[in-house]
Amino acid sequence: MPKNVTIFTTNTCAYCVMVKKYLKAKGVSYDEVNLDQNPERQAEATAMSGVTTVPVTIVTKQDDTKEVVVGYNLAKLASAIAA
Repeated sequence: MPKNVTIFTTNTCAYCVMVKKYLKAKGVSYDEVNLDQNPERQAEATAMSGVTTVPVTIVTKQDDTKEVVVGYNLAKLASAIAA
């Protein structure tokens, strides 16, 4: 299981909802950063992902390495949370 998972979302993002449902179904807890409510954190999400879209999921592994998953990419997300 990952050490920490953070998802950057917005209020109108359907893919964000789908990522959160997937993580819940897998029993993975996460922190959510809603960029509509916290616009000052947009630069943080963009710096880590290289994009200005959401969802951006940051998976911190047990060895403190981070894997960034952009969008609703279940294959990459499954791989990121597996280790």
